[in-house]
Amino acid sequence: MDKNTRINRRDFLKISALGLGALAFRPVLRPVAGWLPQSDNPFPDSPRLGRVFAKVDVKARPDKDSATVNTLYDDAVVPWLREVVGSYERFTNRKWLDIGDGYIYAPDVQPVLNQPNTPVQSMPQKGDLKGMWVEVTVPYVDLYLINEPASPYLKLIMETNARPRFYYSQVFWVDDFKTADDGTPLYRVGERHGGYSDVFWADARAFRALTDEELTPISPNVEDKKIVVNVSYQTMACYEGKTEVYFDRISSGGKYDYLGNPTDKYSTPVGLNHVINRKYISLHMEGGSAASGSGYDMFGVAWTSIFAQGGVAVHSTYWHNNYGETMSHGCVNATPEASKFVFRWTKPDVPYPDGKIEVSGYVGTKVEVIE
Repeated sequence: MDKNTRINRRDFLKISALGLGALAFRPVLRPVAGWLPQSDNPFPDSPRLGRVFAKVDVKARPDKDSATVNTLYDDAVVPWLREVVGSYERFTNRKWLDIGDGYIYAPDVQPVLNQPNTPVQSMPQKGDLKGMWVEVTVPYVDLYLINEPASPYLKLIMETNARPRFYYSQVFWVDDFKTADDGTPLYRVGERHGGYSDVFWADARAFRALTDEELTPISPNVEDKKIVVNVSYQTMACYEGKTEVYFDRISSGGKYDYLGNPTDKYSTPVGLNHVINRKYISLHMEGGSAASGSGYDMFGVAWTSIFAQGGVAVHSTYWHNNYGETMSHGCVNATPEASKFVFRWTKPDVPYPDGKIEVSGYVGTKVEVIE
């Protein structure tokens, strides 16, 4: 963590309890000094990058018992040179990441890119709304809160005088543009669904405008579709008839809490008759409480397709890379690519301006959760 960051134990425990990830509790606490620079790029010059979720040791070999050659902290960005198979007894995942001067455990690192964009200075008209959906395309972007903090997560981190960040692959709504006194192009960024009243200014170069075409349905004329989530194998398969058209590893809810105690509270509901009837391009998710130690308060959860009572959904994940292991509070955590495919491929369809659809009793695409 940056040497200027000062967090006492009380702050750490409170913020960890409302961490930005099911079972991955970490503070995102780092004072920042300005916007994403154009000439002084803070990220490594590499085609592929990785963002560290929390403190991680850099090992001499891809083995947790090998010598530690360095230690990285939350939001460190490293070159993603290659993946190798190594040893780690905690999980079935054996992927390690070669960062050039050592190896770090790949599930502790978000795969990211650094792709700044040319800002859109005039907001497009989308139906009755002026604005656009945008996706973060850099490892992270610092935020400047316009209002008094409303979300519990923001209230806690503001007590430490830290600024929040948005991360690669998150999706938000932008409705205004301006240029700062120093020439920095800024978007006014916020949430439209499930969130609070928090609105931010952020460097516009960090966001890519989503096009109408990116929301067009995939295989819209195919009626016989279903998703099969296997919680024993931690996989998700999409079928058109009997043909598998998409497959990926996921992280479902587990049968243990974050302390390792047996519980059914976080299990993904097994059943053959789930259907998708609510979808959101981007959704603010929260649950639990700080008092219980199992709370979460997450901004900009992209490509959310809800299929079961309690808001259980397939959705994008930016707070862990541990697919193949149970990690969620019941939802199906998927990669940004997989969750976007599911969002576009399944019924019901979502119009661009609203960015959501909520249909009571509608029988959308079937989801089977099996063991």
